[in-house]
Amino acid sequence: MRRKTHKISGSARAAFMASGCAVGLLLLSGCSNNIQVRGNLPDPEIVGEIETGVHSRRQVAERLGSPSAISTFEDRKWYYVGQKTTQFAFFEPEVLERNVLVVTFDGTGKVDETKAYTLADGQVVDVVSRTTPTEGRELTLLQQIFGNLGSNVPGSILGGGTESQRPR
Repeated sequence: MRRKTHKISGSARAAFMASGCAVGLLLLSGCSNNIQVRGNLPDPEIVGEIETGVHSRRQVAERLGSPSAISTFEDRKWYYVGQKTTQFAFFEPEVLERNVLVVTFDGTGKVDETKAYTLADGQVVDVVSRTTPTEGRELTLLQQIFGNLGSNVPGSILGGGTESQRPR
């Protein structure tokens, strides 16, 4: 018995190789670094133009845009927060740059002070995993569901009850 052999022509082989290379390049491009910028990263030149005692809130907002956050109890501090991160494939993102600009205003609404913080100024905050114990009993699911059965005065569920229990 003779086996049939299939020969692939040169142009078909070239097309197959080209499509294989294209698929390989597409797969590799998914592994490239992905740089993302989030928040508001004001231009340092524009920040340098803001003068203490001269510029008002409106002028600062016109130059830098609206702040990322405003202080909670007094609106005297505006925070401009932004960061640049990179991520390779499915790995954890890495923070490349983080900037926080704090603009403080005086009582008249003029700039009192500007401070800039970077990633190097940040501090790691440890999250406390303690739990607060509660007083009382620990009830099972069935005790929670059926615990109130029989504890009500007869008739009070439907608005009835004895004469002394009815509102006057």
